[in-house]
Amino acid sequence: MTSSGSRPRDHSVQSVDRAVSILQVLATRGPSGVTEIAEELGIHKSTVFRLLATLESRGLVEQDTERGRYRIGYTMVELAAGASKVNDLSLLSRPVCQELAAAVGDTVNVAIHDGHDVITIDQAIGAAVIASIDWVGRRAPLHATAAGKLFMAHMTPDQVAEIFAEGAEKYTPHTIVDPTTLAAALETIRERGYATTSEEHEIGLAAIAAPVRALDGKVIAAVTLSGPTFRLTEDTVPGLAAQLLAAAAKISWRRGFVKRG
Repeated sequence: MTSSGSRPRDHSVQSVDRAVSILQVLATRGPSGVTEIAEELGIHKSTVFRLLATLESRGLVEQDTERGRYRIGYTMVELAAGASKVNDLSLLSRPVCQELAAAVGDTVNVAIHDGHDVITIDQAIGAAVIASIDWVGRRAPLHATAAGKLFMAHMTPDQVAEIFAEGAEKYTPHTIVDPTTLAAALETIRERGYATTSEEHEIGLAAIAAPVRALDGKVIAAVTLSGPTFRLTEDTVPGLAAQLLAAAAKISWRRGFVKRG
């Protein structure tokens, strides 16, 4: 009885989740047909059609002048007018970061890119005895931090070369200052989806960074997990990175990035 009673609720939650994804696709791509939306999200066309019909009935989407194509409806404009704090990345990310910090015990930061630096804009402290603290408002170099290397991995080669043209400071014996070596590291970051550092900025400190993306897919921030090198090791990093990527994805969806499936 309990099991069967939970199915409608679970199905309803999934439908709401997919309806939001449809709205995000229309906001990104503009007027789109059922097939285009279904392919973008990886869900069946009949499901997309059913959800579009519901959204249309509430004015959230409208059929374009060309039948069979849909666009964002005026009701969405009215709803957006009430979201005065939606662009505050700190507020959007804080609950997710606090949850992750509590789960892993280490410090979780949110950082943005500013010139040749990264700036921490929010922080959640884990329960571990040894934790990095007081990062909010601090600047750190791109090439020597996990967040910075993540941002560099999504820059053009010319932008990366510009950073090294002004000279890259060697903060520890482990700081990467050779452009060729760094280029290989950035390629690895692009392949696996997250960045790592170990004692590249401070001796004894290691970090992992995952991307926060905007509606258009651009990396607008980084969520980082940092702690002592004896806790962030080759053995523990993959599992921690998976949790960090999941947290970054949640923040990205809150920020408007399209959720597939």
